[in-house]
Amino acid sequence: MPFLSARFLLSCCLSLPLLSACGELAGGREQPALAGDAVAAEYIGHDESSGSVSGDTAARSAASLTAGEWLAGDLHLHSEHSLDSSANPVAKIIATAQAAGLHFLGITDHDNHVDGDVAHHTWLDPSFLSSPLIMLYGAEWTTHRGHGNTFSDRPYDHQTLYDLRDAKDVLIGEHVAQEGIHLSANHPTGADHFGFSYDLVRSVEVWQTAIWNSGSNASALTVWDDMMKSGRKLTARGGSDSHHGLPAAGEQPSENSFQALGNYVGTPTTWVFARERSATAVVEALNNGRVSISANPYSPRVELTADVDADGVADAMMGDNIAASGQPVTFRVEMVGAGAALLPYRVDVIRDGAALTSLTIAPGQSAVTFSDTPAPDQRHFYRVEVQGAPALYPEVPGSLAVGGLMVALSNPIFFNFPVAQE
Repeated sequence: MPFLSARFLLSCCLSLPLLSACGELAGGREQPALAGDAVAAEYIGHDESSGSVSGDTAARSAASLTAGEWLAGDLHLHSEHSLDSSANPVAKIIATAQAAGLHFLGITDHDNHVDGDVAHHTWLDPSFLSSPLIMLYGAEWTTHRGHGNTFSDRPYDHQTLYDLRDAKDVLIGEHVAQEGIHLSANHPTGADHFGFSYDLVRSVEVWQTAIWNSGSNASALTVWDDMMKSGRKLTARGGSDSHHGLPAAGEQPSENSFQALGNYVGTPTTWVFARERSATAVVEALNNGRVSISANPYSPRVELTADVDADGVADAMMGDNIAASGQPVTFRVEMVGAGAALLPYRVDVIRDGAALTSLTIAPGQSAVTFSDTPAPDQRHFYRVEVQGAPALYPEVPGSLAVGGLMVALSNPIFFNFPVAQE
């Protein structure tokens, strides 16, 4: 993860109250019985040079825009089960997440630190098993060819995935599909970039850590856009990649403890539109692209919807794939959350990986609209980036100082993309 300057963070944050020590949390957690969706190829017979439509592109009906709720979480976290972490037991992560109002967590400890046996380490941690939050089963798949996170609503065979880390992609893909794993590409342009085929993954980490202006996040967006240009329908997600907690009273701080002041649970926050509060529904939303990313749990999230038939009612939201009719489509960009209408925001609209227009949401408003006409014989995708002033995150006070102006990212609405093979 990008290095946070100790001097800079301390100067910004030491005058603010520090987090108190967090103990064990009580409360049982029901083990979900259903598996996540099987990984499948997301494109068929596409023409990478032109973006022209080929293969099975019949429009699928958009899922309900109202039958669900937005749940907040962090999908890249390291606990004491990663050897490069410090003062960060699972209980402390959960307590911070609960205090910040998060609903789910993906604790993704390095599998190579336990020779692939995360099932008998993170997954058996008493705090993991008793968490009141929705806990995804997963790990950071840490290989010579880069890193990826895994997410599942149930325990799966991670040991075999670890053992296949140097195998051919086709063998890895067979195991991912067999186990129903949601595999996600981590920090795709860093030193530990994802060096495997993107046909293996369902999502890409495009916002890593609180530091938006690290350089790697902007380049991650480029990789993600390029993959979608080729017809791959991939979900964007965030992840704090936090390793270090603040020491409890009487504990000796490590040389990296200061990082928890600026980058910790929920920086950034990944939101999913889930049909229910369950691990199965969270993974389902990730698979379907019904995902938005905000700077932290207190910052407004962005919602992107589309009215495709000009009746004044939204017909599609992020992640949906619609057959273009050749008629204009009205898109609505709305900032949702406490204080969303108090500040101005700049909205950059991205179509097919290139800037389409920039808009302003003025103070006193929370939404803005724009129109465009997707061609009926071409693939298109529309997404937005929102800049402004992020909200203060009391549990991680230094994140405001290091985060920059990026407030929120949407996932795309797709037109004429190949239908996923279920």
